[in-house]
Amino acid sequence: MISPTQFIPVAEEAGLVDAMFWTLLAQACRKALEAPGTFTLAVNISPSQIRDQWFPEKVLRTLRETGFPAQRLEIEVTESAMIGDIQRAKSSLMSLKNQGVRIALDDFGTGYSSLFLLRALPIDKLKIDRSFVSSLVTDRESATIVGALVGLGKALGLQITAEGVEDEATSKALQTMGCEFAQGFLYGAAIET
Repeated sequence: MISPTQFIPVAEEAGLVDAMFWTLLAQACRKALEAPGTFTLAVNISPSQIRDQWFPEKVLRTLRETGFPAQRLEIEVTESAMIGDIQRAKSSLMSLKNQGVRIALDDFGTGYSSLFLLRALPIDKLKIDRSFVSSLVTDRESATIVGALVGLGKALGLQITAEGVEDEATSKALQTMGCEFAQGFLYGAAIET
């Protein structure tokens, strides 16, 4: 298995990210329809995709072609992906949200304009970056930051997910803070499908 941190830069350099994304999105939608239950399919997008004026239409076309419900798709976008053209990002994300797609702000807390983005974009979920979560049990400052981010998200009516949960102590600390959802190796390692 090759880590995304290794193959995505190569795919970007070769100009293959866009084609790879649409192929994988369609495959993921079809697989998710075959799986039991009605879980949400979360998909990360690249900075070039959020700047593509046709991105919302391409997503909606893929959903129509695969029969996957928009309400079960969650687009994850990082703060850095929106640097440069916040209005285009807002327009694209609002188009998707209006069709039922959920929007998550990924790696929250690592960018330069976090609080501005919460106000400017149609966000449903905050995903607190693992760099804060992984040390919250051993580092008081990290715990304070995570607690503040959870409180902020809840006050804004957003769903909160903590990334990078690798042990039971971190999970319990997050539960005490009121964090509703978590992801990380404690719950399951990356799988090859």
